[in-house]
Amino acid sequence: GLAVRSVTLDDAGQGLGSDVLDNCQVLIYWDHARHHEVKRDKAREIVRRIKSGQIAMISLHSAHWSLPFIEAMAEVTRTRVTQRYASADQQVEINFVQGQDFVGPKRDSQITPRIATRKFPDGRTTLKVYLPNCAFPGWREDGKPSYLTTLLPNHPIACDVPARFTLPATEMYDEPFHVPQPDEVVFEERWAGGEWFRSGCVWQLGLGRVFYFRPGHETFPVYKEKIPLQIIENAVRWLAASR
Repeated sequence: GLAVRSVTLDDAGQGLGSDVLDNCQVLIYWDHARHHEVKRDKAREIVRRIKSGQIAMISLHSAHWSLPFIEAMAEVTRTRVTQRYASADQQVEINFVQGQDFVGPKRDSQITPRIATRKFPDGRTTLKVYLPNCAFPGWREDGKPSYLTTLLPNHPIACDVPARFTLPATEMYDEPFHVPQPDEVVFEERWAGGEWFRSGCVWQLGLGRVFYFRPGHETFPVYKEKIPLQIIENAVRWLAASR
């Protein structure tokens, strides 16, 4: 019941031309070492399509640092902050601050997104909103097992997925993940060293949705495992049906 087309960055239009996106319901996005080659205008076009309900997006593993995901999380932040202060009685000035691309946070970095508020005697309030970095302070590429718990067993993405399951070899990511608070956290992942991660997150973005699924690596065969493939298929079917 699925029609699938694979494209790459080296294809015409970086694989994301109108001929592709106009015929796409769910975009599954992965990239790694070539984040910087993707055009920001193309990433923003994808976000516009998500907001309008034309497409939904699944970001896999290292695509937390893909420009479409970064732009989507920035737009979630802008929308939430704007809505929160839209009915404020006082005059509120909002300035959004974009950090440097592809520079990860340190362990003691302040978590983003965050808001710095300043109030003035004349009643004005200024907000400096630091947009999400979309990364985390710790990772390890040793291929050790991870242990996942299904937090929302009744969620469509978790259909036929065990309450607990193990991936025999994957890269480790460690919280805090610098993203807006997800609307839903479907899976949590832990490692023997005590690290943990929100590994299956959903955000509403306008009329569309974004699902981030953390497990993976460019060399470990995570996406030849039965359960991760089931999760991706579940997510595709749910996102397509709920557009």
